[in-house]
Amino acid sequence: MRAAAAFVIFLVMVLAVAGRSHGTELTIGLIPEQNVFKQTARYQPLGDYIGKKTGIKVKFTILSRYGNIIDRFKTERLDGAFFGSFTGALAIQKLGVEFLARPVNLDGSSTYWGYIFVRKDSGIKSVADMKGKRLAFVDKATTAGYVFPVAFLKEHGVKDIKAYFRETYFAGSHDAAIFAVLEKKADVGCAKHSMYDRVARTDPRVKKDLLILAESPKVPSNGLGVRNDLSPVLKKQLRDVFLGMDKDPEGREVLRKFEAIRFIPTTREDYKPVFDFAGKAGIDLRNYEYVNK
Repeated sequence: MRAAAAFVIFLVMVLAVAGRSHGTELTIGLIPEQNVFKQTARYQPLGDYIGKKTGIKVKFTILSRYGNIIDRFKTERLDGAFFGSFTGALAIQKLGVEFLARPVNLDGSSTYWGYIFVRKDSGIKSVADMKGKRLAFVDKATTAGYVFPVAFLKEHGVKDIKAYFRETYFAGSHDAAIFAVLEKKADVGCAKHSMYDRVARTDPRVKKDLLILAESPKVPSNGLGVRNDLSPVLKKQLRDVFLGMDKDPEGREVLRKFEAIRFIPTTREDYKPVFDFAGKAGIDLRNYEYVNK
């Protein structure tokens, strides 16, 4: 009887773990790289496709800030998230997430890089010309929208960024930072190249009115990372669905809407440039305060 009871308890525990790993729903976090409506429109077809192929409903939750994805991952037990390169590096160090896949952009790259830009009519041609101007960052937990411009400015002699500029602030998303400069709410802006190009496809003012002054090293494009205790079977299933999309007619249509060619495997090693870059910017990822202030 005792043996039977012990076996029942063991079986209940196994089923509980299996239910957590193979539940009917996966909650995936998204960083706010563009406004919530555009972000939803881009990712929802992808979620629907994954659900159809795996039988598991995918629920996306769009976060109000980039850094929130680290806190929300822990407090709300997200199953995974599409991390940016910097939040991905943070997630590896702070959460131990495992990366599965990332998209290949329409230009054939599976990486992105940052731009620092101004209006062509601003008269700003160098860091020296930026003194006393207004600077729009994206978020403190982004590579292109914060870490790169901070490193760039430090390398060009700016020791105290807040004192050097008349005003610095966080726009909250890459497209918001671009529009801030276009609409003269900021003199200097920064954003990831893929979002810069995406805005340029629908707004001719980007190419007509903006001037790119600096470009960062390449880092991994936004990749899907999942919690390390997710079922290995489910991890493989998700990875296989992503990597096989470009071979499936329905998958290719979803990729078209997502503005990607295909997905490729992604691992911790792909984030080495981000770790190196953060070090050059003087950032300790394990103790980094990533909340905007």
